[in-house]
Amino acid sequence: MSKLILTHEVSGLGAPGDVVDVKGGYARNYLVPSGLAVQWTRGGEKQIESIKAARAARELATAEEAQQLKQRLEQSPVTLRVKAGAEGRLFGSVKAVDVASAVASAGLGEIDKRKIEIPSTIRATGSHEATVRLRDDVVATITLTVVAAK
Repeated sequence: MSKLILTHEVSGLGAPGDVVDVKGGYARNYLVPSGLAVQWTRGGEKQIESIKAARAARELATAEEAQQLKQRLEQSPVTLRVKAGAEGRLFGSVKAVDVASAVASAGLGEIDKRKIEIPSTIRATGSHEATVRLRDDVVATITLTVVAAK
C-alpha cells in the first residue's frame, strides 16, 4: 500500500488534498506518472493545506449558487456541433472540454472541465447525458444534444 496526496480529483478515490492509501502498482503506474497524485511525506502537510485552499477558492461560493446552476443546467439541453460522417458517426469523440465550452457558449455558466463525467464515450450524434459535480453534495445531470456540423 502506498500513501499518496491527491493533486487532482480522481473519481471514486477522492478530491485534491486528500491523503489516500492505494495499491503500489496503481500509484506507481498511473496516479503519480499522470500527475494526479504525489507521494505523501511529513513535509507534505503544508502542500495539503495549499491544495485545499485552492480547491476552496475554485469551489462555488455557496450551496445556493450551486443549486441555481444545477437547475439551469438540468432545465435546458446543451447542443454540441461536431464533425460527423455518414450515419451520424463522429470523427473522434466528445470530451469534457467540449462539454464545458458548449455550456459556456450556451450562456448557462462556467463549469470546470475536471468536474464533468461522461459515463460512456460519445461517438455518435443524438442525445446523451453527462454529470457535473458542482460541489461535494450537488451533482447536476446535463442533457447533451450532439448534432453534425454543416
